[in-house]
Amino acid sequence: MSKPAVHCALRIGALAVALAPLGAIPSAAGQADEWRAYAADKAGTKYTPLDQIDARTVHDLRVVWRQSTIPDDTRQGNTMRAPSASQNTPLMAGGLLYISTGLGMVAALDAATGHVVWFDAPPAREGQETARGFATRGVAYWTDGSDARVLAVLGSRLVSLNAKTGERDPDFGDGGEVDLIQGYDDRTVDRFRWRSAPLVVNDVVVIGSAIGDIINATMLALKEMPPGDVRGFDVRTGEQLWIFHTIAREGEPGNDTWLTGLNEDRASWEYTGNTNMWASPSADEELGYVYLPLSTPTGDYYGGHRPGDNLFAESLVCLDATTGERIWHFQAVHHGLWDYDFPAAPTLVDITVDGRDVKAVAITSKQAFTYVLDRVTGEPVWPIEERPVPRGDVPGEWYAATQPFPTKPPAYDQQGVTIDDLIDFTPELREEAIAMLDDDFRGDLVRVEDGDTSVRVWID
Repeated sequence: MSKPAVHCALRIGALAVALAPLGAIPSAAGQADEWRAYAADKAGTKYTPLDQIDARTVHDLRVVWRQSTIPDDTRQGNTMRAPSASQNTPLMAGGLLYISTGLGMVAALDAATGHVVWFDAPPAREGQETARGFATRGVAYWTDGSDARVLAVLGSRLVSLNAKTGERDPDFGDGGEVDLIQGYDDRTVDRFRWRSAPLVVNDVVVIGSAIGDIINATMLALKEMPPGDVRGFDVRTGEQLWIFHTIAREGEPGNDTWLTGLNEDRASWEYTGNTNMWASPSADEELGYVYLPLSTPTGDYYGGHRPGDNLFAESLVCLDATTGERIWHFQAVHHGLWDYDFPAAPTLVDITVDGRDVKAVAITSKQAFTYVLDRVTGEPVWPIEERPVPRGDVPGEWYAATQPFPTKPPAYDQQGVTIDDLIDFTPELREEAIAMLDDDFRGDLVRVEDGDTSVRVWID
């Protein structure tokens, strides 16, 4: 990259904080392990075996350099405001840190010094200033041993950058970028955003979608939105190789779980949208599988317009990474009404259960459950029981009769409310708390014996 481009990079800046024990700072390039994916590796482990920092040395850590997300600066007469949030996990490969900046761009920093090596500033569109983007959670790194690329979603475009120079790859898409608004089959998508990090699986770049799904007072009756489909792109050419419909279409498995609502002239799959993969996926390159954590359909908290279990919403879906073909799926919430989507990448682990080696995938949920499945077959490693659940009384709503409950491992946070959770500062406050909860649930307080645990539940 030319010197003026580097100077521009130094002015605009990027975020990275390096911590090291007191004493000599080893060369980053000399480390045996690197951090080449958003969650450390494609298995989503978030783990490194490096042992330079341990219980003995952690107290000696000090900051050795800083780089601001955006320092005070002006471009074309405009002061650039600091971003509202920075949720960036830098990658580290070959002595360089690759980050998403506060302007939603990409920079490479020297891992030992923090100095900016290169910075990608998107070309300005005709008649427009260089657009300011939004910071993403990270980027992807790919190498075939001789060539290396950094892949990033900048606004509505997937870009491919030379890992050493930052130059855009002329053989990738149109001048190094692919327009992600295009390629959604016959459903119209007029804008695209996705702030998670791409994942490269056997030369396929897997990209999710984040069609806006936050319901507010002006969107309560909303039922029609674009779908949050997942796609795969060739890492060398940018060609779209496949698309996975997160809302099963006619003729696809799961389509029969989208029923026709009252007073509707179309099946709900035809107009329902969202069902995004807003978190990052994980992958097993040996199997050639990618694992998608999917979210809630339109709208988050009301499903009267979309009766049925609604596959593949709030599901973990396993695809063939090369073709996009569905291998198996597990739905954690049938007909979701609580925005209980999967908020994090699945973790791939090899475990031994009853003397049997299992290639497993574990995924945590907002309900504090951990679902553990055989990542080859999708079968639960430990039983996951379909249990009857109470129905609500929202007019026009459709309710699933059962929901899946994992029997193992135990939930990592409280499930429900027991009599022991109510305050007991005084007898009067205790009785008032019981009365308030009883009134809120419009039911009777009864005692149920569950093994050795005495709990209170509410029934109508």
